Amino acid sequence: MPTRTIAGATVDVNDEGFFTEPEQWNEDIATELAAESGIDELTPDHWKVLEFMRSEYFEKGTGPTVRVLGKTSGVTVKELYQLFPKGPAKMAAKIAGIPKPRGCI
Repeated sequence: MPTRTIAGATVDVNDEGFFTEPEQWNEDIATELAAESGIDELTPDHWKVLEFMRSEYFEKGTGPTVRVLGKTSGVTVKELYQLFPKGPAKMAAKIAGIPKPRGCI
């Protein structure tokens, strides 16, 4: 299993760079991953989505789809695409330190 050093922490990732051990994540890591993805600053809405993603993952074993995010996270689908322009569910999952959601390509 590959590892990667992000924000001074060594974390386990898969071949696509998604965390395999979500417990290794922290907010400093999220900030660095966001910057790598072109997000200069994580706003309160970004954090709302990231926290929702993590909560859903730990409750259900997978991250939510964009549709579920738009209906239940408190952020609309349109806003999700503004916050995470390279694909909300996949991009948010990576920044949130969870495995890639089922159904994401």
